[in-house]
Amino acid sequence: MNHFAAADDISGRADLDVVLRRFYTAAFADPGIGPFFTEVAGTDLEVHLPRITDFWERALFRTAEYRRDAFGPHAALHSVRAMTAADFGRWVQLWHATVDGLHRGPNAERAKAQGERIALALHRRLAGEGASTEGVDGLGFVPLAALELRSAA
Repeated sequence: MNHFAAADDISGRADLDVVLRRFYTAAFADPGIGPFFTEVAGTDLEVHLPRITDFWERALFRTAEYRRDAFGPHAALHSVRAMTAADFGRWVQLWHATVDGLHRGPNAERAKAQGERIALALHRRLAGEGASTEGVDGLGFVPLAALELRSAA
């Protein structure tokens, strides 16, 4: 098994761009959540990336302007194909694995925690506060200790 050391902490927009490109490449290819991006939304990564980078730069560093409606597009997707707790859980798994594979430090930890909060908030808002998560441990979130990046070789 090949292991590699993650780089330093997320330090700015350039790092976020790399993280988000890698994350969305994995998310688009994922058989569970990929169709939300590729089939339902028809997401163009080159159009989406600057917007989502603004979002994360604002969330982590307060250095970018982000004045878009983050909930609206998710609600539109949910109306076409319901996003389940397991879908949000898979998003979090991929987000954690991507961040962990590239960075270590307080900003990386904050990015992962913020991703979990966002996923939980979106799920609750879309499915309703009383939405059942029965059978989906922690909304499908996998503990970081259970995640290990392995080389494809």
